[in-house]
Amino acid sequence: MNRLELILGGARSGKSRYGETQAEQLAGEAAEVVYIATAQALDGEMQQRIIHHREQRPAHWLTLEEPLQLAAALQRVRKEHPAAVILVDCLTLWLTNCLLSDQNDYWERQKAALMDELQQLQQPLLLVSNEVGYGIVPMGELSRRFVDEAGRLHQDIARLAHDVTLVVAGIPMAVKRS
Repeated sequence: MNRLELILGGARSGKSRYGETQAEQLAGEAAEVVYIATAQALDGEMQQRIIHHREQRPAHWLTLEEPLQLAAALQRVRKEHPAAVILVDCLTLWLTNCLLSDQNDYWERQKAALMDELQQLQQPLLLVSNEVGYGIVPMGELSRRFVDEAGRLHQDIARLAHDVTLVVAGIPMAVKRS
C-alpha cells in the first residue's frame, strides 16, 4: 500500500476539512481525487449535511456515492483511476448503513472485504471516521454494537495505517506517524 491515513474526530471537529486538505496536498496538480461518500439522505437534516459537504469540495473531484459496498467502490477506483488519491467520508456512516442491513452477517462480510481491499491498494487513501469511544455506554443493543464495532474497525485500520490523525476543535493531532 502506498499510503493510508485514518482521520478520526468528533462531530464537527474539522476532520472532513482536514481530510480534504490532505487529499488536495497529496494530489497536487497532477493527480485526481476520488471522493467516496457513504452518507444517505434519509431525512432533511442529513440532506443539508450532504449539500454542505458537496459545496465544500472542489468541483473537479470525482464523487462516488456508496453507502454499503465500500470495498467494491475502492476496487473500482483502483482499477479505473489508479493514480487517484482516494478520500472516504465517513466510515461510521458506512458502518451504520451495514449494521442496519437485513442480512445477519452483512457487516462482517463488508468489513472483511474492506480489510482485504486495503491491502491491495497502491494509491493514497484517506479514511475519515467519527471517534465515538469517549462517551458513555449507550442504551440499546444496536447503539452498543455500533460503538463496539466502530472501535474494532478503527483499531484494525490503525494497525495497517501509516498515519493516524485525531482532529479536535479543528486541530489535527498526530496519533501515529510512519
